[in-house]
Amino acid sequence: MAQGSYGQFCPVAMAAEILCTRWTIVLLREFVAGSTRFNDLRRGVPRMSPALLSQRLKELEASGVIRRVPAPGEKGVFEYRLTPAGEELKPIVDAFGAWGQRWVDSELSMEKLDAQLLMWDMRRGIDTRPLPSRRSVIQFQYPERPASERAYWLVVEASGEVDLCSVDPGFDVDLYVTCDLRTMTAIWMGLDNVRVAVAADRLKLVGDRELIAKMQTWLGLSPFAKIERLAS
Repeated sequence: MAQGSYGQFCPVAMAAEILCTRWTIVLLREFVAGSTRFNDLRRGVPRMSPALLSQRLKELEASGVIRRVPAPGEKGVFEYRLTPAGEELKPIVDAFGAWGQRWVDSELSMEKLDAQLLMWDMRRGIDTRPLPSRRSVIQFQYPERPASERAYWLVVEASGEVDLCSVDPGFDVDLYVTCDLRTMTAIWMGLDNVRVAVAADRLKLVGDRELIAKMQTWLGLSPFAKIERLAS
């Protein structure tokens, strides 16, 4: 019997042997969100070691959930893509997230703050349509965090491409966003909002008035933010 096997023929048990190892569902979340390259996957699971990430990718490939393919037009570069079997897991991953948003106490979520994950989620969730048709640079500042997690820059190009920087990219900043990490996480998760946080002086916005006025719109929010919470 393989190590970690439930020793049961039940399809639920067999699927769990593939999907319920540590970090696997969270890694699949990154595939569902659109990440395909090793470094991008790492940014979505910053607490997962590179060695374990490599191991899980090999296991998912061996199980037929993902495939490793050459990146188009980039010699020697590879991407990981969901197979048809992997694509079929998308509603399962979404259901995990919806269940967690609906039934897990929000205070428990707020105890597990992660600046890198939050900013990576915000980077891919930002709605560029309300932004000006020019480059917009938005600096997020979390004064209470360690120096390595204190400042991030979202650089939104006129083309709609969005980049996340943890080192000053050297562009003029259009909007400074300053708050504690808990406040921004709560806004992203739909537990708070920009207007209320500004009124309570928990969120400070300095810079381009148009960016300030439309922040609640362009911020995008978590895909689970609108799900009604039922946890007591």
